[in-house]
Amino acid sequence: MNKAVKKAALCAALAAIIHPAMAQSQVTIYGILDSGLAYTTNTNAAGNSMVKVPGLTGSVPSRLGFRGVEDLGGGLQAVFTLETGVSLDTGTVGQGNRLFGRQANVGLKGAWGTLTLGRQVNMTFLAQAKADVLGPNLFSMSSIDLYIPNARSDNAVGYLGTFNGFTVGATYSLGRDASSAGGPGGTNCAGEVAGNSKACRQITGLLGYDSKDWGLNATYDIMYGNAGAAAGLTTSDSNDKRITVNGYAMLGATKIGAGVMARKKVAATRANDLESDLYYIGASYPLSPLMQLDGQLARHDVKGSGNDSTLSVLRLTYFLSRRTAVYTSLGHMKNAGAAAIALDAGGTVGTGLSQSGISAGVRHMF
Repeated sequence: MNKAVKKAALCAALAAIIHPAMAQSQVTIYGILDSGLAYTTNTNAAGNSMVKVPGLTGSVPSRLGFRGVEDLGGGLQAVFTLETGVSLDTGTVGQGNRLFGRQANVGLKGAWGTLTLGRQVNMTFLAQAKADVLGPNLFSMSSIDLYIPNARSDNAVGYLGTFNGFTVGATYSLGRDASSAGGPGGTNCAGEVAGNSKACRQITGLLGYDSKDWGLNATYDIMYGNAGAAAGLTTSDSNDKRITVNGYAMLGATKIGAGVMARKKVAATRANDLESDLYYIGASYPLSPLMQLDGQLARHDVKGSGNDSTLSVLRLTYFLSRRTAVYTSLGHMKNAGAAAIALDAGGTVGTGLSQSGISAGVRHMF
């Protein structure tokens, strides 16, 4: 009986030691599954239409993630994020076939801000998300510039801090994109080249202010190329620069967001140079506690060219629960000159042809 009492006391003591330690660490598993059907016109030069299950996104891209935090004491925390993109049409991973292509980073967080190391979203991504009411919807301004929903950097050091409403942040990447899979998520610019400090570097910065009723944010984003990199950035002197200014305001329950993205690409050959402005304005209005209407207009102005595009989108979402929703989108992309920007992200359109489309789908969050 004495041994049993001692054993019970020892177990209680171990439990008292172990339980507080476990309580200070937390890992969250989360995800979004989003898929549907889309119909678009003029998908090729012959003007043929298409019905498909989109691979890149529905209303938002599908994903599976792991997020962790450990309390180190004194207001200091260790944090990490592992997040993989999932293409529900085929069950494959996204972002250039990376296992954790959306995010894979670890860092420290305190009253002074958060410092992270690894693959992470950069400041262009974070600022744009505040004002863009449609986000990475299948029909959205992400179709005009596929970098917007893919604004992530490999091999990066990041900092983000918020102080009395003011936000300051930056990322510095030693090699912005280590995947050669092609597309905006795999542009073959791994960097970290001895003797060439500019090869595949990327720098982004953010300065902003956010309150309960409005916010204004500005970003600077420049990426350099190297031999073999996509989009004509095949030398370390070639670069692609984006400067954004965007803001939003809350008018009761209605959110209005607008902004501009000025882009200048200096490629290895003049034929791949590009200078453009992307303007947008949108609004999000709750029709009822369970129904929301979002709309957006965007204009892509290519400098020194008539190859401009204008986008208009409406999206209606009905919430079946806090985690599940159904939605439908109507969109139109007007292409002028030799412009060939598809209405749907990752889609195709005949050169100079305008495109209309409708999509519908279901989204579940966990």
